[in-house]
Amino acid sequence: MSGNRGGKDGPEEQSELEAKMETSLDPHVTNKLQMNLRLTRDSDRAKDGSVPILASIKNEGADAENDGGQETRDHGDRGLRREVEEGEEEAAEDQHQVPCRESNPDQYLSDEARALEDWVSSETSALPFPPWNVLTALRDRQLGSSARFVYEACGAGVFVQRFRLQYALEGHRGCVNSVHFNQRGTLLASSSDDLTVIVWDWARQQPVLNFESGHRNNVFQAKFLPNCGDSTLATCARDGQVRVAHVPALPHSSFSKQVAQHRGSSHKLALEPDSPFKFLTSGEDAVVFAIDLRQDQPASKVVVTKENWRKVGLYTIFVNPANTYQFAVGGMDQFVRIYDQRKIDENDNNGVLKKFCPHHLVNCDVGVHITCLVYSHDGTEVLASYTDEDIYLFHSSSCDGAQYAKRYKGHRNRVTVKGVNFYGPGSEFVVSGSDDGHIFLWEKSSCQIIQLLERGDRAGTVNCLEPHPYLPVMATSGLDHDAKIWAPTAKDATQLLGLKDVVKKNKQERDRDRLDHAEIFDPSLLSFLLDHLTHRSSHPGVALWLPHSVGLVEAESYESSSSTDVSDDEAIE
Repeated sequence: MSGNRGGKDGPEEQSELEAKMETSLDPHVTNKLQMNLRLTRDSDRAKDGSVPILASIKNEGADAENDGGQETRDHGDRGLRREVEEGEEEAAEDQHQVPCRESNPDQYLSDEARALEDWVSSETSALPFPPWNVLTALRDRQLGSSARFVYEACGAGVFVQRFRLQYALEGHRGCVNSVHFNQRGTLLASSSDDLTVIVWDWARQQPVLNFESGHRNNVFQAKFLPNCGDSTLATCARDGQVRVAHVPALPHSSFSKQVAQHRGSSHKLALEPDSPFKFLTSGEDAVVFAIDLRQDQPASKVVVTKENWRKVGLYTIFVNPANTYQFAVGGMDQFVRIYDQRKIDENDNNGVLKKFCPHHLVNCDVGVHITCLVYSHDGTEVLASYTDEDIYLFHSSSCDGAQYAKRYKGHRNRVTVKGVNFYGPGSEFVVSGSDDGHIFLWEKSSCQIIQLLERGDRAGTVNCLEPHPYLPVMATSGLDHDAKIWAPTAKDATQLLGLKDVVKKNKQERDRDRLDHAEIFDPSLLSFLLDHLTHRSSHPGVALWLPHSVGLVEAESYESSSSTDVSDDEAIE
């Protein structure tokens, strides 16, 4: 302001002006102008420039000093007195309507911007020194002193930083909801809203098998059962059905059969490591089923997830690879629940062995949900992704109610039921999609973002991320009608030049939605709705599904949940 006008009014001149005004103006006018002078001087220090209203009031005070004290009080210029009175009225009105923190809007905005910059900087600081050196590893392999070269290379940041898109596997006519490698890593199964499952020879970019799943609505997941010669696929879907497809039976039409029925959407399957017969399923009806394909009635109810007496619908389930009796679930509240199938007593803590939640979310009442959780390779850690929040890592051996151990920030998880996963043979990294269409990879121990794969999904959201079982390769899928293959073939490491802007934008949008959480139809959700409505118009048999976390009711009911009089036991078919 005054500093921008040739430097006439420095601190000494302003103090002298205030002193003269004390003897020349009416007391209440003097107090008002002194306040405006102080505000003007403070705002001169702000980075964002001057505030014209405050500057004009300050200049009015300077004119008053030049006109003379006594003359202004007794016979002063009527125009000046009128301007001062109008300034008083405007200031009084502003003081009545605007909170005190906004008396200096420039300073407030500057502090807010500085706080945002500090938050962004804390998420993009320097990475730790890499523990694996490629030249040393190559020399050791050449000398025959290292038999774990490929294993260690898959967990090396130098390869993660060189990830780039290799190609897309095109063949579906709807959003691809899941991708899953077989045990040997030679095949990839993808499931879609078009109700089909495709088995790919992903290295040759060729479909091996394309079949109708037998589901009536969006197929959310398809997985190869282990140790079965890639002959059995399990699927679950929005219609609540859990089905098993026996691949060698093709092309016969009766190869797929239903083994369980949830009374709500079933989003995830949990395989038992090394078992070709057994797996778990979960659904929005809060029920967990154990499936044993050796039994005449394959499905048996394990537990109904509850908080006090309220059922908690489930989005995700995962078996502990180190202790297959234990499994973790997450869904329509903020708690990660761990069960032990040998110790479930629904009369004792609803059968829960232990549960975890970030302490600041324990009493959260804004609809925070868990969209996905996974165990680490050795079962010592559980990773959980929260709606419109961050990703949290818990130690599975911790006591009930323990605080999280790590927190991963920067992405956005609002619109869809988004996945999260570990990457690397030793779970060295954390990987997640985002509503902005990007893929984030964090170095697990430091929580620092090590890679940002931009435009991982052209339609805007990456939902599923599947690491290859033993190669530095990753498959992803989302709202696009294809699956994508990523590998570390870039000549140079990604520079992450736009990372700060991406993280800042995601945080600003999340903060905005928190302040105005009653607004349901934000731009990202509208885009999601339009995409699905367009797809639905071309495939009328496919129903529209939306996550409960966005506050919307599903557009159509489905047969499995049309009757609320059916008991949980009757739902097992």
